[in-house]
Order: sequence, then C-alpha cells, then structure tokens
Amino acid sequence: MAPDTARLRHVEESMGTVFSFDIRGVQDEPRVRAGLHAAVASLHRADELFSTFRPDSQILRLGRGELALSACAREVVEVLELCAAAERESAGWFTTRYAGGLDPTGLVKGWAVERAVRMIASSGAGSVCLNGGGDIQLLGGPWRVGISDPLRPGGLATVIETGEGLGVATSGPAERGCHVLDPYTGRPPVGGLASVTVVCPEGLTTADTRATAAYAMGERARGWLEALPGAEGFAVMPDGRTWTTSGFHRYVAKVSA
Repeated sequence: MAPDTARLRHVEESMGTVFSFDIRGVQDEPRVRAGLHAAVASLHRADELFSTFRPDSQILRLGRGELALSACAREVVEVLELCAAAERESAGWFTTRYAGGLDPTGLVKGWAVERAVRMIASSGAGSVCLNGGGDIQLLGGPWRVGISDPLRPGGLATVIETGEGLGVATSGPAERGCHVLDPYTGRPPVGGLASVTVVCPEGLTTADTRATAAYAMGERARGWLEALPGAEGFAVMPDGRTWTTSGFHRYVAKVSA
C-alpha cells in the first residue's frame, strides 16, 4: 500500500463502552502508532479520573468532599470549567448535578474523544475518525457517518457526509436506556424526542453537551439549536416524524442516482 494511503484501525474498551479508531493518510507509521498509543492511554486516564463507578476516582472523591478541587488533576479542573460553560449556554438544561451528586459524564466522553483524535492528528495522520459509543469526532476526510434510527434497531435514520473536522453526538434512550434526565424534575423527559443528533465544527465536546441538553429540552430543542452559531440538529420523534435545523441539509449525504 502506498505510504499516502496507509490506514490503521484499532478497537479499545474503556469508560464502559467501545472506541473504534479509523486512521487514514498514514505516512510515518511508527509516529502515528505512537500517537494512537498516547490517545488510548488518555481514554483510560479519563476513565480513572471521571468514572462514576470507581469509588476512588477523583470526581467521586471531589463530590463526596474528600478531595479539594485544587488537589485534583488539571483535567478535572478543565472538564468542570467546560461543564459550567455548557450549563450557562443551555440555561441549566445541561447540568453536572443530579440528586445532589457530581456527574460530568454528559461532557467527559465527548471531551476525551476529541482530545484523543487531536493527539493522533498531531502525530501526522491525514484523517481520523473516532467513534466512542456512537459519538464521533472526525478530522480530515471525506467521511460518511450513519445515524442510527432509534425506532428501528439496526436501521439508519440519515447519513452525514463531510470532508472537514466535525463532532457528531446523538442523545436518546435507544442504546443505554434513559440516561438523560430533565434537570428541573429529576425524571426522564416526558413527551420529548426519540433521539437528537447534533453536529458541530467546534468539535465533539460541544456537540456532546448540546445533544444532552437538547434531549432533555424535548420540544424546545429545535428553537434552541437553531439559535446557536455553528450547531445543526436532526431529531427523530417517538412517532417516527423527524425535524432538522435549517442548515443541517449541508451535512446530509448525497444519494447516488
């Protein structure tokens, strides 16, 4: 295979999900493999710091009052600052606090995936796609990404096509059950969306928080996403109807005749 078309693939389990790497345009394979190794290590590091299942994780110790923020790793400080910004942007529909606990997992996976992709890209890879449990960070391209249909297991609701850096995040109960709550009631959203997908050129960190907030908002999500610069959305309703924001069409894959 010619050096400019070399390709690497890798699958890693971490953070309770599966991460699938697709790396293209590899010219210096040892250097890119080193970048991939660092990226994988960063995912496990994120799990150690932010797991809500490991009692010794820094985020749980912080939430229990056993650890001061000033004593936490810099990644914890960075993530909590990003969470605070997302909460302000969404007027509280994105939050890290449920039932008095501290849980930034609505941002952590997107942040960890985006950071891992940038590590690989800095090692010289031409194009990178990292899928972390259905949330995807793309760099380079071209890429085609299928968005799962929450009402038809194994089916696709739409396909995104892009040749630029893009974060693609989907929120809904299809994959993991209802894990997003209405922050104002503490209960699952009522009469809302089967799923909502948000794409952001800014990256997956932003797309992930916006998708989480949008799903919690339900019917309010369309107007909120429409007003955000650089964000586009696609939603599937419980009855099978769909809606998109006005600029989403530019990401929809063209169908061959």
